[in-house]
Amino acid sequence: MASDTLCPPVAAMADVQNRTDNRNIHIDKVGVKDIRYPITVRAKDREDRRTVASVNMYVDLPHHYKGTHMSRFIEVLSAHRDSISPQSIPAILSDMKERLNAASAHLELSFPYFIEKKAPVSGAVSLMEYNCTLCGQQNGGGADLTVSVTVPITTLCPCSKEISRFGAHNQRGLVTVVVRYNKFFWMEDLIRLVETSCSAEVFSLLKRADEKFVTEAAYENPMFVEDVVREVAVKLLADDTYAWFSIAAENFESIHNHSAYAYLEHTR
Repeated sequence: MASDTLCPPVAAMADVQNRTDNRNIHIDKVGVKDIRYPITVRAKDREDRRTVASVNMYVDLPHHYKGTHMSRFIEVLSAHRDSISPQSIPAILSDMKERLNAASAHLELSFPYFIEKKAPVSGAVSLMEYNCTLCGQQNGGGADLTVSVTVPITTLCPCSKEISRFGAHNQRGLVTVVVRYNKFFWMEDLIRLVETSCSAEVFSLLKRADEKFVTEAAYENPMFVEDVVREVAVKLLADDTYAWFSIAAENFESIHNHSAYAYLEHTR
């Protein structure tokens, strides 16, 4: 190839982010937000789940730097995308701090998580969606980690059952549990704990025999939102895996123009 066809050498480009800022203002969080990114999540059945996460990644910015290097966040995320779990978050946070020369790092990954679920009578199999969030922040030494799951539930109103001659109103709801933990656990187990703390479970696929079973199960187990958060709390308290937790239950009322809501949190 003739020498005159070669590309000329690229001159060194200015690193504007590393320039000095003289306003003497430290920024607590700077980074990238709402990245839509494919990730692989470790599953209890050993078959990893592929999903798409909404990702927020931040570090602190010392007062003397003009800006941070946004591309480096994506580089860190790309390096870890094939193995995401609560246990991998500290390593990602450490890489963020090192790669961006920061004192603190913050990471949030929110994603739909699908679990294969069988209908209670027919055994019909379908995928059930749960919304999960892994969140971590690291300042000096260890990382502060939380896992959140949002689980659809059914509740049947105890008051309606008590006062009505025929039937009782029920509704679909959502329970969101956020935990700090002392040791390894599977998100599937936390989801299952919630599903066994309501009037009846929610399924993606039900045949007629299943629908009869679920409807009658809910009728035999009426619960207010207050009952749900207390029942979840009792089960979390019986397991020393969880150092802190919060529980929020919201019922989308079927005969009222509002939702019913209950919330509690507890530190061991």
